[in-house]
Amino acid sequence: MTTHQPLSTPEAPARGSNEERRLGLFLTLPAQCLVIFIALFPILMQIYISLTDWSPLDGIPWYRAHELWIGLLNYSDLASDPRFWSAMWRTVIVMAICVPVQFLLGLGLAILFVDDFVGRRTLYSTILVPMMVVPAVAGYMFFMLFQSGGPVNDLLSMVTGQPVTIAWLSDPKLALFAAIVSDIWQWTPLMFLILLAGMVSVPQDQQMAAVLLGASWWRRFFTIVLPRMKTIIIIAIAIRMIENFKVFDNFYIMTGGGPGVATETISIYIYKVTQQELIWGYVAAIALAILIVLSVVSALAIAKLRKAQ
Repeated sequence: MTTHQPLSTPEAPARGSNEERRLGLFLTLPAQCLVIFIALFPILMQIYISLTDWSPLDGIPWYRAHELWIGLLNYSDLASDPRFWSAMWRTVIVMAICVPVQFLLGLGLAILFVDDFVGRRTLYSTILVPMMVVPAVAGYMFFMLFQSGGPVNDLLSMVTGQPVTIAWLSDPKLALFAAIVSDIWQWTPLMFLILLAGMVSVPQDQQMAAVLLGASWWRRFFTIVLPRMKTIIIIAIAIRMIENFKVFDNFYIMTGGGPGVATETISIYIYKVTQQELIWGYVAAIALAILIVLSVVSALAIAKLRKAQ
């Protein structure tokens, strides 16, 4: 008489999988709660403060800010604040100049460094040095470079053969240009590093096949390399756009936002309103508006990434 072994049912693996998920959730729940609290509490507090006229000078703790409740008045003031919109527009100009220039310079350097040559490692390390410099130190370096009697004017004097004493940081039209140059100098290496990593990861066999078929370098670059780097390019541009939106150190050290408000970006404007005018309820409203803008930029970047993949 033969005995029949019981057939295994598909419920067993599923049951084990569900138990593993529950165990994993149970073990990570404290850390998840902590992360949610760290991320959520400041935002909720900021929303709460933005609906009040609270300031530390009032002598009222922040949790009693509801005693100075003004509703959406801070947001209506924000919508009609010309200085805020001027700072926003100036920040967009900085981003619109810095990001494309950094991308093109970084891409050019990545193309040069993708192949091995004599002295490659030394030059590679040298190019990355600006990225390692503290932004405040970089701002002070360029503050000294663009002085009326500084090296930039000395170099222009040597080139033109005439004494040049341009007041770079005192001229409203030139101060922003000088600050932008400092940002491009410092963060082009980051763009170069990201793009070089993407370029190195492109499969070599496809490029070799294109070479055997007689494709030129430009054709290989635009039909094989760039399409394979689409995700990396989107990430690099998104990172620099967000970081340019928060630019502060270089600009503040070089010009303090001046002359006047010629180089006052949104970060410098927020700093001045927070530390000098102490209008914290209004600052909270500004910060939430910036958060929404950056969230939109991030969402667009993520959508582009999904489409690229």
